[in-house]
Amino acid sequence: MTGAKEPDPSSRRLMVGEELRHARERADLTQQALGERLFVSGSYVGQMEAGTRRILPDMAQRLDEALGTAGFFTRHAAKANQSKHPEHFAEAAEAEVLAIEIRQYESLLIPGLLQTPAYARAVFLAYQPTAPQETIDNLVAARMERTRLLTDPTKPLLWTVLDEAALRRKIGGPSVMAEALSHITDLARRRRVIVQVVPFSAGAHAALDGPFKLMYFLDAPPLSFVEAPSTGQLTDDAATVARHELSYDLLRADALSPRQSLVLIESVAEDYAHEDHAPGV
Repeated sequence: MTGAKEPDPSSRRLMVGEELRHARERADLTQQALGERLFVSGSYVGQMEAGTRRILPDMAQRLDEALGTAGFFTRHAAKANQSKHPEHFAEAAEAEVLAIEIRQYESLLIPGLLQTPAYARAVFLAYQPTAPQETIDNLVAARMERTRLLTDPTKPLLWTVLDEAALRRKIGGPSVMAEALSHITDLARRRRVIVQVVPFSAGAHAALDGPFKLMYFLDAPPLSFVEAPSTGQLTDDAATVARHELSYDLLRADALSPRQSLVLIESVAEDYAHEDHAPGV
């Protein structure tokens, strides 16, 4: 007889967040009042309750002390924080699952939610050229699991702005690129995603310093995520989020329209397909 199946970390995190809400209400504290005791904002408490923020070990201990929960959060935080994703990205990946809208800008790569397995594999091999095959396979599987968000016909709303460089950088060779770009155009034509391209002809634009992502939720403040090599910053700081929102709006103004962008992406995909079938020189 097999044992009971362990809940996945995201489900466990929602359960712990719900318990946090009950414990806070039993203590007759608002989110803001509890946040003051923990030296965080009230919105941060709300995000922990909604499951969009991890409860890290030091925070779990502070919650137990503030709410008198006899070690409940200390015991459960570790299991709730388990993830298939790299540590610096795990919290952002988990927030994606709960978002009702995602806006993102990518400068050099097709974003993870839009990648094909072959494209993702080429990216991971470039990052970790000596990694065992099993490691690469697991990374690809985790990335493809993220893309299941798009199997829902209506949510989240995904609006992506790509730099033209992401289309032109030949990741994995022409056949991989042809497939990857065709996948994007298929999603766009099925009206599952909105994609715009900032062409090289736009010159300087508002996000030359790199990619970023904005996520919006029904019951929590929006989050902004900025990633760099082996590190990432997820924040709900209102000023930072507002600055990234302005950058995103400026990018959309510089970008081709969704229809024009689709034409460009299809054209580049066709070029890759012809290159792949061209006779050798």
